[in-house]
Amino acid sequence: MLIQKTFHDVPSKLDPNGRKLRIFVISPNVPSYPHAKFPGVVCFSEIYQVTGPVERFAGQIASHGYVVACPSSYHEFQGPEAIPYDAEGTDRGNRFKIEKELAAYDEDATITIDLLCSLTNCNGRIAATGMCLGGHLAFRAAFDARVLSSVCFFATDVHSATLGKGKNDDSLVRVRRGELTGKGELVMIFGKQDTHVPRAGRDLIRKELEDANVTTTFLEVQAQHAFIRDEESKGRWDAALTRSIFSFLLEVFERNVGRDLGPRSNDAVAVEHIC
Repeated sequence: MLIQKTFHDVPSKLDPNGRKLRIFVISPNVPSYPHAKFPGVVCFSEIYQVTGPVERFAGQIASHGYVVACPSSYHEFQGPEAIPYDAEGTDRGNRFKIEKELAAYDEDATITIDLLCSLTNCNGRIAATGMCLGGHLAFRAAFDARVLSSVCFFATDVHSATLGKGKNDDSLVRVRRGELTGKGELVMIFGKQDTHVPRAGRDLIRKELEDANVTTTFLEVQAQHAFIRDEESKGRWDAALTRSIFSFLLEVFERNVGRDLGPRSNDAVAVEHIC
């Protein structure tokens, strides 16, 4: 399926400088069906904003029949341009990650979901995904009742509570309070050699989600951090594994937002213990 790209500059109430949030939108392009509608996906970027790898990842999703919106997370500090994958860029992105207010991350997610729901080619069924910082933001987006599924790649900082000004991320606290229980499906994907999210962190995330009875698939694969990044991967890109995991993402999205299954029922069904 062909795709087309555009962007929207949307006001942010929490930006102290009055800057607008630029949201890049990549949509299916089906000329013979001008009134076609598709599910929406929020695609959150890593600490480098919307880079080439993020745009290509989003474009692949869009080509399978989704309207994909990529917000520029650091509009409080700079323009929408991508941050270089070098030492200075890494330091800058990590600094912005902490300096940005936690509430501002959530506002960005709400604005992006609102935009998707307002587009004439989106049917209002929303999923979320992201990598690195974006994996954590996709995790937080799952608290929004409109998000029916989130697929989170190597979601840094979920376990360490270091996201946002003052390092006061409350994602797992909200999980303990039951704010994800009974909502959409969550998928967490980590590399077992990921030094950014060590085993203790992965174990904590899994425990909190399972204790809160959140519908979760937890995948740990033989890979390092950022293994899906096809540019400046620092020797960590695994193309074959990325293709396999991307197929899994499509299955999850197709099942949760690709079809209208009606209202969700949380009635538990006992599983028979049979061979």
